[in-house]
Formats: sequence, C-alpha cells, structure tokens
Amino acid sequence: MEIFERMVTRDHEELVFARDRDAGLRAIISVHSTVLGPALGGLRMWPYASEAEAIYDAMRLAEAMTYKAAAANLKLGGGKAVIIGDPRTDKTPELFRAMGRAVEKLGGRYITAEDIGTSVEDMAYVRETTSCVTGTSRAEGGSGDPSPTTAAGVEEALVACLEAVDGAMSLSGLRVAVQGVGHVGSVLCRNLAAKGAKLTVSDIHPERAKQVAEECGATVVEAGEIYDVAADVFAPCALGFVLNDETIPRLKCRIVAGGANNQLQDVERHGAMLESRGILYAPDYVGNAGGLINIYYRDILGRPCETEAWSPTGVYETMKQVLETARERKIPTYRAAHELATSRIEAARHDNAART
Repeated sequence: MEIFERMVTRDHEELVFARDRDAGLRAIISVHSTVLGPALGGLRMWPYASEAEAIYDAMRLAEAMTYKAAAANLKLGGGKAVIIGDPRTDKTPELFRAMGRAVEKLGGRYITAEDIGTSVEDMAYVRETTSCVTGTSRAEGGSGDPSPTTAAGVEEALVACLEAVDGAMSLSGLRVAVQGVGHVGSVLCRNLAAKGAKLTVSDIHPERAKQVAEECGATVVEAGEIYDVAADVFAPCALGFVLNDETIPRLKCRIVAGGANNQLQDVERHGAMLESRGILYAPDYVGNAGGLINIYYRDILGRPCETEAWSPTGVYETMKQVLETARERKIPTYRAAHELATSRIEAARHDNAART
C-alpha cells in the first residue's frame, strides 16, 4: 500500500522524515491523531531492514497509541517515532539531541518518550533540545522508566481475563509463557513469580532470558519455541505482529495478555482466529496502557502523588468493561476495545467541530 493511501485509509494526520548529517540521524515521526490531545508515543530505535519497514512500524505504532489513550480515557492523541539504527552500537548523545530538535519543530503536536531500544538516559539528551519529552528520570522531575507501570497494567489485564475464564483471580500456580524479557517483560516476570506463577521465558538475547530465569525460577526455551509451550497464559512482551497465521495454531493457552504493541499482524483476521480457537485476547492497547497512564498523570498533568499518578485498577476496570461488552454483544474483545476507543475519539471530534 502506498504511503498516502495508508494515511487516508487509516486516518493519519502527519508523517515526518528527519535527518541530521552530523549526528547520523535517520528518523521517522508519525502523528496519527491529535483529536483528543497532543500525540504522545515512544521513540523506538531499531535496525530496520528497510525504510519501508520503519515507516510501516511507525504508522502502526502511532495508530495503536491513539486507541491506547482513548481506551484509557486520556486527553492524548497517538504518535510514534523511530530511529533507524542499532541501539547497541549506534547511540550517541548528539543523535538524541538531533532527535529532540526534530521533535521540537512539530510545535507540541508530538510528545516523545522512551521505547524499545531507548532509555531514560537517552531521553535526558532529547530534553536538552526539546521540552516535548516525557519519561525522563525522577531526579529530573520526570515520571522515570514507564516499564514498571506498564507491567503492572499487563498483570491487571491478565487478572481480569483470568477472572472471566475461571472466576478466580489467584496467580499462584498459573503457567505463563513470557515472550521477551526486556524492560517490561522482565518486570512482569518478577511480579508474577513473586505471586507464585510458574514461568517459561524466551528472548532473542539468550543471556537476558537466562538471567531473568535465574531470578524468577523460570524455564528457558529458544525464542522460536515459546509458541509451543503449554501454558494458561501467553504473554507477548517483545515486538509486534507475533500473532499470525503461523503462530496462532501453535498456541497452547487459554489467554493472551502481554505488553507488546500491535500483537496481531492483522487485527480482524488474527483476532478472529484467536476467538475461533477459544483463546481470550486482552487487546494490547488496553492491557499495556499502564506506562502511558503514569506518564500522563505525572508528566502531562504534573501530579506528583504516586496514588494519583498510577492506579492499576484503571487498566483492570477498562479490561473488565471490554470483556463485559464482548460477552453481552457476543463480539470478540478486539472489536469491543475498538468500539470503546473510537466512540471517545468521535465524541471529541464532534465537540471540537462544535467549538470551531
């Protein structure tokens, strides 16, 4: 699909290409929607195989952020930025300063934050050249690493799904297969292990999987084998598009609930495949909204109180609402979540038009 065609069909507002010769920056900023508020979304750094892959990833991620903010009832739109490069070898302070300058040119329409391949420390360099950045360190007055609150939200979504399937909320003895043990996945593993869950983990970096397994008493499998693990819950916490024609038939679980964005390669097709297999799906942008909620309250609204900044029951209650709508209307959970988000976006669009 051509870029402009995708922008029209998926209702994207803006796509920006940023380059800085001296810093070696090659970046893409996608602003999907500012209907509810400024487009907030993380800055991902990844060695994309092609420019087309980077563009598509930025656009898909930005769109997911729109629905994440809307489902969580936040006054934020959806955006995302990607830097083409290897986060293990290509990072420099000037690279992120240059990225900050690119963000600043958007005049507040896009607010960035950390994501896969970037860190709180990287955001400190971004902040040197733009104020439109969140997720900086607590020492600098920011909300800090969003991973713990993202993981807490995933756990709450998982509990809501477990309650719907079993009528119980205990995690003791629950078998969970966690794909990806980076920022979010590792915290989720520690939280679940502390409550008695039995974990199997995988990661594209074997040493990272081994370390988390030793901390949590988990079993390690190769990255490609995690789909074949018999478990109550499959928790995708790595990259997107992992639920597809090839992987869904291999799943041996009752629930899918994880921290990754864009878990379904094709939302309609693969959401329906999970439904037909009797696997309850926690829509990703509902379950992984914890970090965004924390950033919104602490960095956007400036509320320093921890209890104000993050209530995990916010994700739990939203997930319960989605599950109840899906059950009452006999529709898949991904459709129920989409309807919740789009209804809030359209209501805001109507209000905005009325004010102008």
